[in-house]
Amino acid sequence: MITTATATALLKKIAGLRILVIGDVMLDHYIWGDATRISPEAPVPVVDIARDTHTAGGAANVALNIASLGARCTVAGFFADDEAGKKLTEILAGHDIATIRTPGAGATILKTRVLVQHQQLCRLDRENPPSAYAIPPEKITPLFRDAVRAHDAVVFSDYAKGILSDKLVATVTKIARREGKVVALDPKPKRALAFRDLDLITPNRKEALQLAGVEPEAGTPFPAAEVCARLHKLYRTRNLVITMSEDGMLLSSKGKIGKTIPTAAREVFDVSGAGDTSLAALTLALAAGSSLETAAQFANIAAGVVVGKVGTAVASPAEILARAGK
Repeated sequence: MITTATATALLKKIAGLRILVIGDVMLDHYIWGDATRISPEAPVPVVDIARDTHTAGGAANVALNIASLGARCTVAGFFADDEAGKKLTEILAGHDIATIRTPGAGATILKTRVLVQHQQLCRLDRENPPSAYAIPPEKITPLFRDAVRAHDAVVFSDYAKGILSDKLVATVTKIARREGKVVALDPKPKRALAFRDLDLITPNRKEALQLAGVEPEAGTPFPAAEVCARLHKLYRTRNLVITMSEDGMLLSSKGKIGKTIPTAAREVFDVSGAGDTSLAALTLALAAGSSLETAAQFANIAAGVVVGKVGTAVASPAEILARAGK
């Protein structure tokens, strides 16, 4: 666990950083209520709505986490001129997060969750096929060249909705490498997105196995050495952090297994967005010059704060400092 002094110094460095997030932005809509009776129309509960709340989701939540930890942030994604797009833009602007609107068609991605007594009853998604959000190849360099140069790190936030493509990732990574910027990615293996030479990737246990093409037998331990070696060989990623749920975070550099950081969560109410928090905190710490271990400890504290809250949430510097050294 990092000390309070280390966390304080790290947060001070983070406050001077500028981070560019590129990915699938979305609006998270929560309907809060209670259900005490069954509908006479069908065997489903009737929800008496108490209130509605909205927050940034997907890549926009990564940006929100970055801003909440003190850094300046710009997020690039598709914002339609619809109610959800306007609401999402307002939320981001309220946290001083700049936006880059990528070309596309269709609706702003909207996820509506119905919660009854803090338990999720169902989720309603409104989105278009990935082709609606894809950026034409010829527009990638003009759209991102100057933005990459103006920031200290680039975060790819992939929710497999269509913004990120092989061409976009390769082009932006090439620019970032030339400019000496940190590049991070939270991958989604089902998209089979091509990437190489990144500073950090943050798959969960299942995603790491899929990326590595490893299928362990049921009941056997996680094949950490094989997975880490294969991921480095396939993707040449400098640092790998595999989030292992209740088992914490498995660290690897250049294909070699490092430490496992135990989970810092005290109570778990909702894991929504915890991966976004980890990605944001890890990238910020690495961009601030921290070692992978210190970055993981910092991110672990931040994720522990977030899972103790209901709904998509963020961690603040004050909450980080309250848990540091404990």
